[in-house]
Amino acid sequence: MSGFMMRGVVGVSKFKGALVGALLGDCLGAPFEGENEPSTDTLQEYFDSMENPSTKAPVKRFTDDTAMTLGILKSFIELGCFDERDIANRFVTNYFREPNRGYGESVVTVFKKLRQILNSSNRSNSETDVWKPAQQQFNGSGSLGNGGAMRIAPVALYCYSDYKLLLSTAEKCTKLTHTHKLGVNGALLQALAVQQSLMVDSSQPLDVDCFINDLMAKMTEVEKANGNGTDNDIEMPYVEQLKIVKNLLMSENLDDEVVIDLLGNSIRAQYSVPTALFCFLRAQKPIESIQTENKFRRTLQYSISLGGDTDTIASMAGAMSGAYHGLEYINEGLQSHCEGVDEIINLSEQLHSIAPSPPEHQT
Repeated sequence: MSGFMMRGVVGVSKFKGALVGALLGDCLGAPFEGENEPSTDTLQEYFDSMENPSTKAPVKRFTDDTAMTLGILKSFIELGCFDERDIANRFVTNYFREPNRGYGESVVTVFKKLRQILNSSNRSNSETDVWKPAQQQFNGSGSLGNGGAMRIAPVALYCYSDYKLLLSTAEKCTKLTHTHKLGVNGALLQALAVQQSLMVDSSQPLDVDCFINDLMAKMTEVEKANGNGTDNDIEMPYVEQLKIVKNLLMSENLDDEVVIDLLGNSIRAQYSVPTALFCFLRAQKPIESIQTENKFRRTLQYSISLGGDTDTIASMAGAMSGAYHGLEYINEGLQSHCEGVDEIINLSEQLHSIAPSPPEHQT
């Protein structure tokens, strides 16, 4: 992939594309969450309708995926760095202001404990206390869900020029709610995939094989360093999932049932982040059941067609696709039907203006 890697500062269009892509995946995927493989005809009509300028329909609301992404995004913009207490406070404030965004019961438990900590008059241990509620989840093992991965795009963008900072910040950001190794490593994989997508020149065809090989090499180092958690007897589960992604991409006449069986479509990070990656990479070529030439739309439509945790998987895949293609490639009709697009675009510009540039471009 090195021959296609961009050099220097990444353009603002890619920042916008990543965050708008994540938002659209969330909004457009949410109505199908929990369904067992929505019909291809239904999805074709759905996306055709959304792209039609004459279509009048209620705006598709975003879920907790985007609500938490916005919290991280605004924190970076206002403080210019990662601040765990500030982000925790934004998560809590956003939840109690709008609790009907589809938050899971487990993370709500974390938020309730965090609110007590944040409102405590004893501030002496506040910096360390914000980590405790997540550490207490599931009898101390922590959550292995995809809640860290679904919101990690702002970290991938802000830290795109510093690999070590990207990994450390993504891990800390995730551990505010998810501390199981599989939950953390899933968020790291998502952050790395978005960062790689950001750094690839979209004027060239994406070298899918190199893209997946680069991710496998990085996740090998991540899983060697982090481990995989106490309930998993596979030495490097994410590397194994990436091997499955690579093998599936080389297959012909893929059956979606096989994809679901092998990669999953659940809320577990291990069985959703690699799935999102597969959707993005598979959409680089035509898919018989999807009638569109636009690879971004194809990514979202295919992600949703697999059923299960459709909003989060489509959001994660949309972040990768948007980071690769840039905002201009994303259909304006799709954007017009989703809540919060203008705000996300504005915030993307602000994040781009403060994101540290590569060393050779720093003065």
